[in-house]
Amino acid sequence: MENFPVISLENVNGNERKAILDQIEDACKNWGFFELVNHGIEEELLDRVERVNKEHYRKCMEQRFKEFAASKSLLDWESTFYLRHLPESNISEVPDLSDEYRDVMKEFAVKLEILADQLLDLLCDNLGLEKGYLKNAFSGSRGPSFGTKVANYPPCPNPDLVKGLRAHTDAGGIILLLQDDKVSGLQLLKDGKWVDVPPMRHSIVVNLGDQIEVITNGKYKSVEHRVIAQTNGTRMSIASFYNPGSDAVIYPAPSLLEQKAEGGGNQQYPKFVFEDYMKLYAALKFQAKEPRFQAMMKASLPAATA
Repeated sequence: MENFPVISLENVNGNERKAILDQIEDACKNWGFFELVNHGIEEELLDRVERVNKEHYRKCMEQRFKEFAASKSLLDWESTFYLRHLPESNISEVPDLSDEYRDVMKEFAVKLEILADQLLDLLCDNLGLEKGYLKNAFSGSRGPSFGTKVANYPPCPNPDLVKGLRAHTDAGGIILLLQDDKVSGLQLLKDGKWVDVPPMRHSIVVNLGDQIEVITNGKYKSVEHRVIAQTNGTRMSIASFYNPGSDAVIYPAPSLLEQKAEGGGNQQYPKFVFEDYMKLYAALKFQAKEPRFQAMMKASLPAATA
């Protein structure tokens, strides 16, 4: 099998732009995942993000997880909490966070938002959409939503009985992950086989969510992935989700429908309000995505026109 795609953005606005766009296009069409290096986020900041998160887990989360795991039968062997950045931040309200933690994660969120906007416009370039189309599609009345799932996957005594996180696709738009560079576990499904997403220091792993699949009318697809529980080491996962706003109306881009029609195809995806999709996803996250799309198609808003 070919190697997992690792893409450098170092000269994306220079003479290597076409080659980088081609790499991104191939990764989006054939993998749904890729790993970014030279992405513009300073290594020193990434080191601080890793340090404050690992310190917070050891201080505030590790013992709680052990006690919880001892008393409950877990479906997913993970310790998590969530930070919201857009449309408004909740980071000041989340308990047990140090001032340094809050400051570092706010700084990191600003950098990630810039990178997400850049990536969406690179996708627009490859798709033949005008610059800003995807961000506008995500915006709704209050702009896109953006938040971070902070997760740790502790050592598991019975990894054959439980996953770190069960297989699923992501519901939203584009996901940017800072993962542990020493403890592996993330896998994606490609051509019927589970493939490791390689840990790489200071990289950002990117994957596409269900909404990108809808807007591109299936040209790019969200991909099933999971986390394997490990017997040794705690795996850090800082996954940030750049998603449509709750009232954003999501549908295939009309220009991509025209291309499909010229090729003998047609609209394969519904038109819906993102919040409605999320309500369905909450109940069906760990099931196949196709029935979700079919259910939304039955309740679909009037089809988009060019």
